[in-house]
Amino acid sequence: MSLLNEYIQKEQQLKQLQEDLQRLEGDQRLKSELEFKTKLEALMNEFGKRPADVVALLDPAADQRGSKPASSNAGRRKRRLKIYKNPHTGEVIETRGGNHKGLRSWKDEHGDETVESWLVRMED
Repeated sequence: MSLLNEYIQKEQQLKQLQEDLQRLEGDQRLKSELEFKTKLEALMNEFGKRPADVVALLDPAADQRGSKPASSNAGRRKRRLKIYKNPHTGEVIETRGGNHKGLRSWKDEHGDETVESWLVRMED
């Protein structure tokens, strides 16, 4: 019986979907949108344009908002160069990130705040 129940349920869903489809087909807004789509596609074909070309023409900023850059660093700003000088040894470390082996060892030995106070300058 479960197969029969499933069949009846699917039949009812199909009937409901057909009613919804008929209602949409009679909607003037849908007819207008379909006509616009057809005319737009014909115009794109006439001029050899793709949907992406049309979007870029109408909304130039969409590229910057929509997709990720091709390479992972293309849209990312370069980190500032930090130059630290150890007052005890005179050793200088230049780094753009916090995972520098020497800087990490200094922070383990002297503490984060102390080592940050050794920052000499920052460059772009």
